[in-house]
Amino acid sequence: MAWIKRIFLFMAVNVLILLTLSITLNLLGVRPYLSASGIDYQALMYFCLVWGMGGAFISLGISRMMAKWMMGVEVIDPREARGEAAELVELVHRLARTAGLPALPQVGVYQSPELNAFATGPTKSRALVAVSTGLLRAMDRSELEGVLAHEISHVANGDMVTMTLIQGIINAVVMFLARAIAFAISARSRDGEDRGRSMNYLVVFLLEIVLSFFGMMVVAFFSRRREFRADAGSAGLAGREKMVAALKALQRAYEPVDDRGQALATLKIAGKSGGIMALLSTHPPLAERIAALQS
Repeated sequence: MAWIKRIFLFMAVNVLILLTLSITLNLLGVRPYLSASGIDYQALMYFCLVWGMGGAFISLGISRMMAKWMMGVEVIDPREARGEAAELVELVHRLARTAGLPALPQVGVYQSPELNAFATGPTKSRALVAVSTGLLRAMDRSELEGVLAHEISHVANGDMVTMTLIQGIINAVVMFLARAIAFAISARSRDGEDRGRSMNYLVVFLLEIVLSFFGMMVVAFFSRRREFRADAGSAGLAGREKMVAALKALQRAYEPVDDRGQALATLKIAGKSGGIMALLSTHPPLAERIAALQS
């Protein structure tokens, strides 16, 4: 029944996002970009910016809540934590203080055989660091510290906001180009009004799929750059040897596929890549990351 609840909550949140963005467009007085006289590119630009950027930043704003719902992250209460849970919280908070974060992040654990961890949250003051049970079982304290320092570096570097901004810009550009190109194509069509409108919707849909694919490559490229920077940050916080040890542990480990929480993939500790799909990988190959640290 838990998965049914998660699906319902996910759908409810998306409906609320759609309503929020629609109300925002009305409050801003953004008029329809299509009219009998043609396309209003200024109105289209505002429309795409609100939907593209707005959707991305609303998702960022509720990212901690969505991580808890979709990944089943259980936040550890520092006041009641005991044993390994208390040690995990103490380690994350110590690294957060060393990194100079304005507020201590929430610390959580989620059930998964995957060796992974991620950081999310709308600001440096409202961050969440979550660790999988698989990673806790597989890594020793030194390796775990390297992983946690990597995630704290993501928070300290403001990577959540940076990647959201990049994703929002890509979303807006994709929406704008898809509609502008579709209008140019439909304007040359001699079909009837109803058929032309249907054709326009179809072209927009297809163009958004194609352009989004290339947009994902751009987002993945910037994500890989941020990973190298977070690795360097981890080396500064915990020591280069610990981060290298953590990456080597990931190399040795068998990593089952965990399809949940793909929206959080850009802030996880490791990803998979190979062949042409490497262009869509949010993380560089582990060997390259180890070599960068050792050099």
